[in-house]
Amino acid sequence: MKQLRRSPHRRKSTKQPTTVLLAFNKPFNTLCQFSGEPGDSLLSDFIDIKEVYPAGRLDKDSEGLLLLTNDGALQHKISHPRHKQDKTYWVQVEGSITNEAIEQLAEGIELKDGLTRPAKAQRLNPDNEKLQLWERKPPIRARKNITTSWLILTLKEGKNRQVRRMTAAVGFPTLRLIRVKIGAWELNQLKPGEFTRLDLIE
Repeated sequence: MKQLRRSPHRRKSTKQPTTVLLAFNKPFNTLCQFSGEPGDSLLSDFIDIKEVYPAGRLDKDSEGLLLLTNDGALQHKISHPRHKQDKTYWVQVEGSITNEAIEQLAEGIELKDGLTRPAKAQRLNPDNEKLQLWERKPPIRARKNITTSWLILTLKEGKNRQVRRMTAAVGFPTLRLIRVKIGAWELNQLKPGEFTRLDLIE
């Protein structure tokens, strides 16, 4: 009798893909997504690494640090409010911000969706910081008779457009918003549209 040959059993590969973590300096007017409508500025215009996704969001009209990864657990750890990753922003506001306004921002602001958590807030002189500030394209609308000032704001939460609503609530509307740090990861010297691979931090 002719014996049937059994096909050799193929073991499924148990090798896990290497975790990738990227830091990207998101330009103004770029969406935090890889696909969109014709004419949109997208992540795919700058990042050619496949299977990475944003860990959190950054509004279209905001700039700065966006983290991307191919690891779902890491993405959750970075972006979920439960893990309380500090997020630090450089904020240019209309007018010369007062000590009283800075104290209010630090203590918490009552917004329509609740009281914000205490934050770190202080004045900022961009010329004295290690991050070299780039010109925004297009630049903000400057008014000859109205000064502007900068502050650095660190939050532990991420309500929708929170920074802009907070500064508006104390009488100093946000003109420009740049995220420079998420947890232990910093923007450093990345220029707009540039990205780099990061070491994983335990």
